[in-house]
Amino acid sequence: MGIIVSPWNAYYCAIDEKLIIKTAELMKSLGLADAGYNHLSLDDCYSEKKRSPEGDIVANQARFPSGMKALTDQIHDLGYKAGIYSDSGWFTCQLYPGSYQNEARDIKLFQDWGFDYLKYDNCAVPFDNITRENIMGRYERMANAIKDLAESSGRPPLFLSMCQWGREQGWFWARKYGQSWRTTDDIGASWSSVASLINQNSFYTWATDFYGHNDMDMLEVGNGDLTYEETKTHFTAWALMKSPLLIGLHLESASEESLEILTNHEVIAINQDPVVGTSISPFRWGINPNYVSNKTHPAQYWSGESQNGTIFMLINTLDEPATMFFNLTESPWIRAGTQYNVRDLWTHTDNGTAVRNFTVYDVPAHGVVALLLQDAGDEPEGHWPPCAVIEWCMGQDGTMYDPDKKWSAEEHQKLGNVTRGL
Repeated sequence: MGIIVSPWNAYYCAIDEKLIIKTAELMKSLGLADAGYNHLSLDDCYSEKKRSPEGDIVANQARFPSGMKALTDQIHDLGYKAGIYSDSGWFTCQLYPGSYQNEARDIKLFQDWGFDYLKYDNCAVPFDNITRENIMGRYERMANAIKDLAESSGRPPLFLSMCQWGREQGWFWARKYGQSWRTTDDIGASWSSVASLINQNSFYTWATDFYGHNDMDMLEVGNGDLTYEETKTHFTAWALMKSPLLIGLHLESASEESLEILTNHEVIAINQDPVVGTSISPFRWGINPNYVSNKTHPAQYWSGESQNGTIFMLINTLDEPATMFFNLTESPWIRAGTQYNVRDLWTHTDNGTAVRNFTVYDVPAHGVVALLLQDAGDEPEGHWPPCAVIEWCMGQDGTMYDPDKKWSAEEHQKLGNVTRGL
């Protein structure tokens, strides 16, 4: 899965070849390339309003006078892959030519131009009596065109990013056709939007793996009125939930805080893990009962696997600082009877050893904690009760641990000896 820079949120339609190349150069000078950002993608408005007499999409001659092949050559020479944009309807969202009924023609053109990645939108939908198919069918047309071209040309297929906004529940079917699918409406540069998208995506984290990714939309790092803590939460959630990371800020004026967040190598390493492709998932909602949908207060306690240990993400959805506590074995990725070294992925510090539970004090309002827990061997002797999870906690002789009973020292010792096999 590539990590992508797209000028859309910063410039919208005001793009040209000089801006694109300048963006590519800024990716290097600002440290984004070193952090793993390896795609530069055009969005809408790059073409003329009408196709050529032969039926091809034509690059806007005033803004891209050198042509698209010259542009992608420069992007590739700088070490990046190049992305292009089209639409499954008659027109794009900005009313430039879409690809409906021109799928094979357009994807060959994009390949000839040198593009590696296609963002495929969902505007200007043809009438039902023309398509005789739903969203899935329109995306299948382009997916088949990509497959056929790869087979006939012997070249790798373009990456297909399906921007269908979560319509018709793409997390069930889109993996058949492409590598990522939008799960929601467009993001806004506000905490209310970020919290809402985290909430919505918490219910289908299972759909993300190496072969396909829930796409939570472009990053709003550096945009709007998000605070520093909210921006860290936004980036962390997108990265650890394995959403494609698409930068959408004005790189020329990017703040040090924004660049610090976007180049957090430890968080990006989880997003790009070559061994584990699955998303983190909630294990406890926190303020709300589990599995409750609440766009203001999404799930707060999350965990998942990585090649180097167990990931935990804690989100404080309150408007004031809060202490957050969890038992390690609430996560299915933690082994009972084991202690864990704790790495903080934002302070970049080792924070001691966790035994059975962990507490984080004064998590800022709308803030996040991202932890990597690594196996540090057996937990120390003498911990009580004998089980981290007390439900049906029983010794080998059938003695049941009763948390409501007052235990004598001798009974504690007996059950402890039985449990330890002494």
